[in-house]
Amino acid sequence: MPVSEGMISALLDLKRADEEGLAAQLTSQLRSLIATGRLGKGRTLPSSRRLASDLGVSRNTVTYAFEQLAAEGYLEASHGRRPMVTVDGERIEKTDAVASRVRAGKPRLSPWASSLTQTDWPMSYQAQLRPLRPGHGDFREFPNEVWARCLRRSAVRAAKRELGPVNRTHLREALAHYLATSRGVRAKADQILILPSAQAALTLIAAAVITPGDDVWVEDPGYPGATAAFRASGARVVGMRLDEQGMQRIPGLAAPKLIFMTPSHQHPTGRLMSLSRRTEFLGLSRPGKTWIVEDDYDGEFHYDSRPVPALQGLDAHGRVFYVGTFSKAMTSDIRLGYLVVPPALVNTLEIAQRHIGLIAASHIQEALAEFVADGHFLAHLRRMRRLYHVRRDHLVEGLERHLGEVLSVEVPPGGIQLVARLKRGRADQAAVKRLVAAGVETRALSSLALGRPCDHGLLLGFAAWRESEITAALRTMVSCF
Repeated sequence: MPVSEGMISALLDLKRADEEGLAAQLTSQLRSLIATGRLGKGRTLPSSRRLASDLGVSRNTVTYAFEQLAAEGYLEASHGRRPMVTVDGERIEKTDAVASRVRAGKPRLSPWASSLTQTDWPMSYQAQLRPLRPGHGDFREFPNEVWARCLRRSAVRAAKRELGPVNRTHLREALAHYLATSRGVRAKADQILILPSAQAALTLIAAAVITPGDDVWVEDPGYPGATAAFRASGARVVGMRLDEQGMQRIPGLAAPKLIFMTPSHQHPTGRLMSLSRRTEFLGLSRPGKTWIVEDDYDGEFHYDSRPVPALQGLDAHGRVFYVGTFSKAMTSDIRLGYLVVPPALVNTLEIAQRHIGLIAASHIQEALAEFVADGHFLAHLRRMRRLYHVRRDHLVEGLERHLGEVLSVEVPPGGIQLVARLKRGRADQAAVKRLVAAGVETRALSSLALGRPCDHGLLLGFAAWRESEITAALRTMVSCF
């Protein structure tokens, strides 16, 4: 209800001990009286002298409040005249009420965002890493002191360094040499983009290559992050089933705009794509028409034989994007990935990288360049290969001994995780819930399928866990089956 002039000061409650200050309190309370219609449009307020006297504050405090509200459009104030309210508070209140109801309704989202559900990612995953969560290496074994020295030196040099390129030359050169010698990748340093993650690389490729409605082939079951990136760009994602040689092509299906695969260690099964299958997909691709994205997410870890060279190394016509990450080999906190770009697209992808803002911190890039060039990265990899090999065998032996009647283990030749298929029933998601409740984190194989799942089992990580931790997790698993 509107209030009389004599009541205005009675409705104002200024607290001298309040951190907000008297002038700010007075401004806020007067604004509220106007906005709620208590001080209606056309109403004049007491003079600054009188209101200051009624409230027991300085005249400057009242003058500040009047001037601020005049600047916001609530009052009209001129020299020699008392301030007058210039807005209809009741209308403001009704508008705010309508806006509140609109905000309370379901927000309008893009088709891609509307399709998102929590089931796209493991709902069971906790902030704290617990056995046997897949997809992680053991950060406890990382040479943090060596890495800290590289970071310190990079930080000191940064103070003297002028602004440089988004993709640091030293790291690109170190990576080009490493990838050529260890993975058979054929690329010049300027073809390598440094990004915040492998997922960022997929987002960049999708933004630059895919037109809404384009077909994209992915492995089924496969890596959900790739599906998310391509769908966000409006692609029609088509799942390709697997056999023992890896991803299969559907006979008669026209070539898509893009093919995503993990040929060196299929995610999640760990299968190695045969040479004949690699050659088949390379023959299907055409620069500018059909591109291949090769995600070599844990290609550094092979245990039973020499690593198979990357698919990109077989490509003589610039048809393959090669994606890698340091988060598996080093620690997830590094947050660096990289992308080897076909020569014809380097300039376009560099421009797109800057426009989208997928830029990695320069001092981290410089520190990593030193870490790789000085041999620390390779030394760490050699040590972790030996360690992870033992852990893989320990998990496999334990699963076969204690859970052989329930699970059939597929022993991967490399990587940091493995698949154990359920022999009876098709309730892998129910099994995951039981295991998570008991303290063992895993992932249901069926949750990685695009359509109706054909495979049911558990995806189990072994790299991040010491043998004693794996043994304890196995005891928990036995109690859950």
